[in-house]
Amino acid sequence: MEQLKINEDRLLNRINELGEVGRNDKGQLIRLALSDEDKLGRDLLISWFDELGLKVEVDRFGNVFATWEEEHNKGRKPLMLGSHIDSVIDAGKYDGSYGVLSGLETVQTLKENNVKTNRPVTIAAFTNEEGVRFPPSMLGSLVYSGDLDIDKALDTVGIDGLRLGDELERIGYAGQNEPGFIEPEAYIELHIEQGPVLDTEELEIGAVHNLQGNSRREIIFTGEANHAGSTPNYLRKDPMQAVTYFMSTLYNYINKNGLDTVATLGSIQLEPNAATIIPSKATFTLDMRSPTEKGFHEAQELVRNTLKEIEEEGKIGVQATEFAIFEPVTFDKTIVENIVAAAGDLKLSSKLMTSGAGHDAQMINRIAPSAMIFVPSKDGVSHNPLEYTSPEQLVNGANVLLLTSMRLLNTNK
Repeated sequence: MEQLKINEDRLLNRINELGEVGRNDKGQLIRLALSDEDKLGRDLLISWFDELGLKVEVDRFGNVFATWEEEHNKGRKPLMLGSHIDSVIDAGKYDGSYGVLSGLETVQTLKENNVKTNRPVTIAAFTNEEGVRFPPSMLGSLVYSGDLDIDKALDTVGIDGLRLGDELERIGYAGQNEPGFIEPEAYIELHIEQGPVLDTEELEIGAVHNLQGNSRREIIFTGEANHAGSTPNYLRKDPMQAVTYFMSTLYNYINKNGLDTVATLGSIQLEPNAATIIPSKATFTLDMRSPTEKGFHEAQELVRNTLKEIEEEGKIGVQATEFAIFEPVTFDKTIVENIVAAAGDLKLSSKLMTSGAGHDAQMINRIAPSAMIFVPSKDGVSHNPLEYTSPEQLVNGANVLLLTSMRLLNTNK
C-alpha cells in the first residue's frame, strides 16, 4: 500500500503566501504580535481553516485553534499540532508559520483521504511566541498552560507603550474561551531547527527529545564616573571592572567544571559612554541555557552568588531583574520514538536532538505529552531574511508530521 503523503504544492504555496503578509516597503517581513500585520496573517489563516470546514475558536489571550472532529471521535481529547505566526523584525518566512501550516496540511490530507482517526485533531497558533513587541517570549502558550495568570499577561505593556489586552481587542482577536479550554491528548510542533546541526551533519530530520532551560536577566552595575587617567585603580568604582569580573567568573566556572551550560552577554550600554571617562553605570543582558536540571540550577546559583559577592564588596551597586526562568524540558519518549519511526518509514535520516531555542512546545509539555520535529536550517540561520529551508526539506518534515500523527491517532488509549 502506498504511503499517504501531504500535498506538496499546497503546503509550499501557503508558506509563500503567508510569508508575504506583513512586508514593508523595503521588503522586510515584520509581523509583530497583535499588530495590523499579525491581524492580516490571522485572518488569512482562519480563511484556510474555514475553507476546510474546521471548528475555529479563540481564547481570551488570542490563541487560535481549529479542530477537525467527526461523530465517532467527538468529545475525546484531540491531538494538537501547531506553533505560531508572529515574527521578529526583518524575519524569515518559516519560523513558526511552517509548523502551523504543516498542521493544517496534515489535517487536510487526512480529511480528504477519509482517514478515520480515533480522536480529533486541533491546529494551534499561539499568541506572541517571539516576544518582540510584548516581552517575554512564548506568552500565549505560557498562559495556555496555566503557568501565567491571564489578567496579568493581558496587562503586559509592549515596547511601543501599548497594553497587550487593548491591542487584542483592537484587532478583534480577544476571544471568549478561557486559556486551556481544549485539553490536548498530545502536542507535536514541527519547526525549522534554527541552528546548524542538521545542515552541517547532512541529516534530514531531528527528533527533539529535550529542550534547554533558559534564564534571561537585565543586570545593572552602578559606580562613579571619574577621569580615566588620574583616578588610580584602588580608588575607582568602575562598573565595567565588575562586568569583566562577573562574566569571567561565569565562564571560568562553567569551563572548569564541564557544565553543559552556555552564558551570553548579548547587549551592554555604558554611561556616560565616553572614551576618557570611567563609566558610572553598566547595563547588560545575561542569557544562560542548559539542557539538564543540574547544569541549569548550578548556573543559576553561580549567577546569584557572584552578584552577591560583587555587591558585598561595597564599591558597586547591583540590580538584577529576572525576565524569564524556564526550566529544562524532557519531551515525551513515546512521541519521540514515533517521530524516529516515521522518518524511518520515509527513508529519511534522523537523530535525537536538543533544542537550543525556546518554543511553545516547552510550555504545552506542562499539560500534555509533547515533542518536536526539526528540519534543517541552511547554515543555521534564522530570525533573518536569509533564513532558508529547501522545499524538499519542508515537505519531508510535513510528511514526518503526518505519519507521526497517524501513528498517534490510531493508537487506542
